[in-house]
Amino acid sequence: MKNNLVNRHIFNLSFYKGKREGALVLLVFILLLCPFQRVKAQFNTDRLMISGRSALYYEDYVLSIQYFNQVLTAKPYLYEPWFFRGLAKFYLDDFSGAEADVTKAVELNPYIYNMYELRGLCNIRQNKYALAIADYDNSIRLNPQNQAAWYNRALCRVELKDYAKAQLELDTVVTRWKKFAGAYTLKAQIYLAQKDTTKADQWLNRGLEVDPYDADAWNTRAMISLSRSHWKDADTYLSKVIHLKPKNVGCYVNRALARLNLNNLRGTMSDYDTALDLDPDNFLAHYNRGLLRMQLGDDNRAIEDFNYVIKMEPENVLAIYNRAILLDKTGDLRAAIRDYTRMINQFPNFWNGLARRASCYRRLGMTAKAELDEFRIFKAQNNKHLGIQPRWSAAKRKQMRKRSEIDPDKYNQIVVADEQTAEHEYKSDYRGRVQNRATGMDAMPMYHLSYMQYASDVHTYHAFAPKVETFNNAHTRNLRMYVSCAMRQLDEHESRVMLSRVDSLTAVISHTRDERQLAIILKQRAVAESGAQNYDAAITDLTACIGIDSTSVLALWQRAYCQSMMNEFDHSVSSATAKQDPALNAMRVIADLDRAIQLDEDNQYLYYNRGCANLTRKDYMHAIDDFTRAINIDANLAEAYYNRGLARVQNGLKAEGIADLSKAGELGLYNAYSVIKRVSADK
Repeated sequence: MKNNLVNRHIFNLSFYKGKREGALVLLVFILLLCPFQRVKAQFNTDRLMISGRSALYYEDYVLSIQYFNQVLTAKPYLYEPWFFRGLAKFYLDDFSGAEADVTKAVELNPYIYNMYELRGLCNIRQNKYALAIADYDNSIRLNPQNQAAWYNRALCRVELKDYAKAQLELDTVVTRWKKFAGAYTLKAQIYLAQKDTTKADQWLNRGLEVDPYDADAWNTRAMISLSRSHWKDADTYLSKVIHLKPKNVGCYVNRALARLNLNNLRGTMSDYDTALDLDPDNFLAHYNRGLLRMQLGDDNRAIEDFNYVIKMEPENVLAIYNRAILLDKTGDLRAAIRDYTRMINQFPNFWNGLARRASCYRRLGMTAKAELDEFRIFKAQNNKHLGIQPRWSAAKRKQMRKRSEIDPDKYNQIVVADEQTAEHEYKSDYRGRVQNRATGMDAMPMYHLSYMQYASDVHTYHAFAPKVETFNNAHTRNLRMYVSCAMRQLDEHESRVMLSRVDSLTAVISHTRDERQLAIILKQRAVAESGAQNYDAAITDLTACIGIDSTSVLALWQRAYCQSMMNEFDHSVSSATAKQDPALNAMRVIADLDRAIQLDEDNQYLYYNRGCANLTRKDYMHAIDDFTRAINIDANLAEAYYNRGLARVQNGLKAEGIADLSKAGELGLYNAYSVIKRVSADK
């Protein structure tokens, strides 16, 4: 149509005579063309936005930033690409960059409440709590029903120790949202910070009535028990927290303290080991495990712990002194003297240190130096009645010492944090994975075509499909395709390579006139677009390819995969942005796989993919049947066992499902064992 308009206006131009008339018609001609250019630009930026959001959804943050960069180059006045690029930077822990982008988005459109919320989180990550409070003020002004903003603003006030205002805001929260357990727990934590354990206990009881599975509430109750030296209760409560949040390092360190006081040494050591597995740089766990190993006679490994502590804190004289004792016991006398000397330099009248160093000197035959130390001890003891030798009263000798305490007489006491503070978890839709799919029961993804080799958890398994190999041998063009079952996040270089590949194939397509050759190149570009998370464009190319060659198994296979990815993305965003009816789109995936299976009946990956599609639709019987067919063709297809196990569990066949998951674990998908544990625990 555009060409017809051009030809018509050129024809009409020949009827006009004179420069003025010709210029006028030329102007009309240009104005008529402008809307088409605008439509094209609008179309391109809309597609780039969809691709960027899709990449963001599937956690390919570097690639999503590149898409948003392209949109901003064309239209820097749009607020959405600034916001989404800021969100991608937030997930990459670039909090200052994210803050700058979101600030630009807010300047362009100051009426979107969740943009203030995201900028508030960026400020929190940078410990700028006052600025975060200002952002939450704006978010609440635009959306007074935003529970997360109320809660986070109160948390920021707690961080600033503005307890009075925090309590007032939390009173509003518990009035509006009576079933929000987090607010009750936070009120309890504030009372605990104010040393009012009675009121803290009362609010915890109210919170646990609302939600008995609130890990923060149990953790706060454990801290109250620790402060009261109720070790058994603390052990019980911390065990509940660890059951609900198994990766909370502080809980293992605190439970170790409770277990030590209950004389459960095996449990204490186990907790310190777990804490250090989760956080190898944890000071308290290293120091206290070193003390425990020292008491149990495990001297060499205790030295390793104190070496680590001293590496973290080179001037920690109490750790140095403990290492000196261990080096003394293991026979490294010169190293022991070195460490004793560092302690004595800071505490010149520390008798124990002088006596131990004198003993080392004597064993090395350094009698003169030993006698000097012994004389210093004798002189200090003679002068103690004059008050020259500082004394530490029995009241000050406690079982534990604060980390900041530097008391030589407490060198062998367990260390606790200066303040027992709860780890606050800010409420946000932006915490963790973008799509928040981490339920522990997620199915394995579909197999698809990719230019990147599949790095499978099952190292002995290599995905191979004869039709893919045939295509590679006939039409490689230096673009070898692989069968893959996982999306890999691309780094910046790989993202540029993939986008460049799309551009180069586009240039080839523009000069290709042969239909068969065009179908091949469209297929190759679609695979590149899939790798670049541009599923919409890939579907367009694959549809054109199938229009030329309706028997192309690879095109049908890849289009079904791309459509399933689009379906998941559309499901994650508001229904207003979804292009088609979800049920219709789901049937399109099934229809493509049905046709592909008719053309290639021995392809295990097609049956597996159809099983995945049926599993998504909760059609468990057909899913089980498809996974079984895939396994009959390829008995080593671990993903098929895994997904069939999930389908059987969902269909009420728990024993058969566990057997399948066990087989998947046997074949190398080790996360199947954690699923088995969870399924077995469910009643």
